[in-house]
Amino acid sequence: MSPEHVVAGLLQFSLGNHQHRTMQAHELFRYFRMPELADFRQYVRTLPTNTLMGFGAFAAITTFWYATRPRALKPPCDLSMQSVEVAGSDGARRSPLLDSDEPLVYFYDDVRTIYEGFQRGIQVSNDGPCLGSRKPDQPYEWLSYKQVAEIAECVGSALIQKGFKTAPDQFIGIFAQNRPEWVIIEQGCFAYSMVVVPLYDTLGTEAITYIINKAELSLIFVDKPDKANLLLDGVENKLIPGLKIIVLMDSYGIDLLERGKRCGVEIISMKAMEDLGRANRQRPKPPAPEDLAVICFTSGTTGNPKGAMITHRNIVSDCSAFVKVTENIISPSPDDTLISFLPLAHMFERVVEKVLALNASDTHISFLPLAHMYEQLLQCVMLCHGAKIGFFQGDIRLLMDDLKALQPTIFPVVPRLLNRMFDRIFGQANTTLKRWLLDFASKRKEAELRSGIIRNNSLWDKLIFHKIQSSLGGKVRLMITGAAPVSSTVLTFLRAALGCQFYEGYGQTECTAGCCLTVPGDWTAGHVGSPMPCNLIKLVDVEEMNYLAAKGEGEVCVKGPNVFKGYLKDPAKTAEVLDKDGWLHTGDIGKWLPNGTLKIIDRKKHIFKLAQGEYIAPEKIENIYVRSEPVAQVFVHGESLQAFLIAIVVPDVETLGPWARKKGLEGSFEELCRNKDVRKAVLEDMVRLGKDSGLKPFEQVKGIALHPELFSIDNGLLTPTMKAKRPELRNYFRSQIDELYSTIKV
Repeated sequence: MSPEHVVAGLLQFSLGNHQHRTMQAHELFRYFRMPELADFRQYVRTLPTNTLMGFGAFAAITTFWYATRPRALKPPCDLSMQSVEVAGSDGARRSPLLDSDEPLVYFYDDVRTIYEGFQRGIQVSNDGPCLGSRKPDQPYEWLSYKQVAEIAECVGSALIQKGFKTAPDQFIGIFAQNRPEWVIIEQGCFAYSMVVVPLYDTLGTEAITYIINKAELSLIFVDKPDKANLLLDGVENKLIPGLKIIVLMDSYGIDLLERGKRCGVEIISMKAMEDLGRANRQRPKPPAPEDLAVICFTSGTTGNPKGAMITHRNIVSDCSAFVKVTENIISPSPDDTLISFLPLAHMFERVVEKVLALNASDTHISFLPLAHMYEQLLQCVMLCHGAKIGFFQGDIRLLMDDLKALQPTIFPVVPRLLNRMFDRIFGQANTTLKRWLLDFASKRKEAELRSGIIRNNSLWDKLIFHKIQSSLGGKVRLMITGAAPVSSTVLTFLRAALGCQFYEGYGQTECTAGCCLTVPGDWTAGHVGSPMPCNLIKLVDVEEMNYLAAKGEGEVCVKGPNVFKGYLKDPAKTAEVLDKDGWLHTGDIGKWLPNGTLKIIDRKKHIFKLAQGEYIAPEKIENIYVRSEPVAQVFVHGESLQAFLIAIVVPDVETLGPWARKKGLEGSFEELCRNKDVRKAVLEDMVRLGKDSGLKPFEQVKGIALHPELFSIDNGLLTPTMKAKRPELRNYFRSQIDELYSTIKV
């Protein structure tokens, strides 16, 4: 072996694979022991210093790259086959993570109810911090797991002392924002087999009144005096005659106390309830898995809210499925922290909260209302693993400050928040160079995503994305989005920019938040993952829309232990969604992709016919049009006596001006919304997008009206889960609709 061969061997050694390096190392070692080593030394002495330094630097860089090079996460299944067809099930599919065709019910043998999940959290956390809150400009203060358990049992004991039954038909109302007391009250109810009925502001007074009467609530916990006064208004007006006790978390004055007496309603503080229970402590009477845990009222786009009856088994099975999918990959622990801000009156945050109470070190920040099953799912996961839950201050404007103070590791989000993050990031890239750098860096990281690599320590993270990651506290390792569709562009970019595992889920309250979840290692966008291990999914024909199960398309139906028991005191509505075989009919149209994942492509519920007989699914069209740069919101409308579609468009206040100026159109936002040339240009851009996305000619709108104010919960045009209230939108824009139909000639 010549000296030149030795140098070549060193280079190959640094660049080769593991097997070749091993063989080369043995060969070089044998050579270095030979007498001819003197020739090599002599050869090295003849090399210029710059050459030696170059060899050394190259070898050092190569060694560093090899030691720190990114590695793809190992998926739990074959990513080309993410669901398995169940024999004899009419095309139903299950998770490939299951050993049989039977859905998963429990992951941990000792956790079959939410109460048992919290007890597990106490043990695995070693009585670590559990619930945290903060005041402005102050650090988070924490209650330990045992402190939470003690206060919860005191609250539950006080309810018994007030005459409430330890039974799964005993309903207790909670009307509050996310805060530690929410979880304490909930755990207090579960310790004595009672059922929680959440209420939330955005339901509106009429719906809140309806729920109180439907659930026959005689006691409601509220956070603030103004909510107590709202309830007393209903009592005075004889709208909610059954309400007898209001428990207040915040302090209140003598006026409220006296008003309560006049109305025949007892006003009592949360502290007084704790003291009452402490003086009359009762042994817990835990629930059975099949007992009701939560009555989650869904705010439909029409009619009164429907009370979905969710059992302990429903919630625990959904939690267990999440743990199974992410087993040995996420591994929640007491080191994790969840930020809670999604409404706890819905189910997603609740379930994650319960799962993380099982293991004990993740931190989650709570800010979506605890009325929301999405947030509830997450909190169930957290508490089951002994992790920490930190609550936002109650003001969404202070959320970024809460994130920096809490530094959560688990962060649940909804698409609306992701869209704002995406727009804000690109809005700040206000020069050609900044935009180019952002695009270039995201493309480099997206290339890693396609190889299954997720990380936050690349050169691009240090140079470009560090500030974005720091704005979320700098420690986020898991994000989950659900509750509504998110665009592939936004999801892929944020997966790359945030450098953390980012899952997308799909489901609804009636299946306890989740029935599909993306699989670890599959970081592609444009689908909602595969069936969760707790349920089967099948597609059924929707002939009027030409979606056929034989072609892999149809209405998404779910069956498993996570499917709810039905709607409270409403067998007719229950029969509309639960068939005789126990399949939940979601109303969503899905399509199986070749790799076994599910893609949501349409919505069955809001279809209508045009005059010539074509069926229209407006939400599908709206999801395409909303991608237009100057567009923030779209309401597509059609009528059976008309031959074409029209739309009401709300322009994006931040992008309309710059977009219009590129077309030579100037003016304020309001002026641009009234400008006919702007309206024409926006319509042309929408139609272009529709054509590119494959919309048929009769699915394209023929005219639009521009409206300067966003559809919102406050103006009654969106539900609390940000879905369009189509009848209200139709009535609100009746004059614009009539004008468009009278002036457009096709």
